[in-house]
Amino acid sequence: MLGYALRRLAGAVPTIFVVITAAFFLMRIAPGGPFDQERTLEGQVMENLNAAFGLSDPLWRQYLTYLGNLLQGDMGPSFIYRDFTVGTLLKAGLPVSVTLGSLALLLAFLVGGALGVVAALRQNSAVDHLVVTVATFGITVPNFVVAPVLSLVFGVWLDVLPAGGWQTGHLAPMVLPVVTLALPQVAVVARLIRGAMLEALTSDHVRTARAYGLPARLVVGVHALRAALLPVVSYLGPAAAALLTGSVVVESIFGIPGIGRYFVQGALNRDYTLVMGTVVVVAVFIVVFNLVVDLLYAVIDPRVRYD
Repeated sequence: MLGYALRRLAGAVPTIFVVITAAFFLMRIAPGGPFDQERTLEGQVMENLNAAFGLSDPLWRQYLTYLGNLLQGDMGPSFIYRDFTVGTLLKAGLPVSVTLGSLALLLAFLVGGALGVVAALRQNSAVDHLVVTVATFGITVPNFVVAPVLSLVFGVWLDVLPAGGWQTGHLAPMVLPVVTLALPQVAVVARLIRGAMLEALTSDHVRTARAYGLPARLVVGVHALRAALLPVVSYLGPAAAALLTGSVVVESIFGIPGIGRYFVQGALNRDYTLVMGTVVVVAVFIVVFNLVVDLLYAVIDPRVRYD
């Protein structure tokens, strides 16, 4: 399995290279620049700024310079946050995003899994229809609708939770962002678990376990649920990468200093290096979590083997 993992990591290098290349040139093609303002700068001032940040060089040279610096772990200075490097900003924002994403992922897995199992065990009952309806509603309602509503209800009307902001080490400001991030994932996990459990409960090995007289909790909790986890694990790979690297909408609405918020501000202000740094982090997370998902397959399903 170790050899397989190393081969996958080596094969991911070209993928990350393509992502970095595409993002670099797309950012440069987009109209505007990092020093465009409502008040136009004098020509000499603009030339000096472009020269200081290397923007006056040919595009191919800027690209090669960026790749060389990136290989040395240098993501460059931020064009907008003049006193900070991109590495410093991401180092400060990534733990915040990872904290929120981890809590949201855990909540989605536990609540969504429980709802999916209950719905599958009571197929076509009122509980099953209720879970499917709630799950469909949770999938279709976007975060930019849920976040303001939760802030208004619990932060303004009831005044029981902070409507925004962030305080390191305090749980209260995390509640609304975590719930907002988790709700769509709860819905997806519930539907995936329900469908997989219905199939697993009619499989041969589950029927055999029942025929041997095993307790229902063992049949459902061990044999059926283990088989039902495979599609959920496949989904949780990219979902975990998205959640752990920050939600653009949620972090912006709640005023959370995560990398998702930095990505929005960087894109709006044409902060090339900040956007590129965020893209690199997201690409690495996606590659790593897809690899973790493949390795978990071998743990959950003994029939899967990697040479």
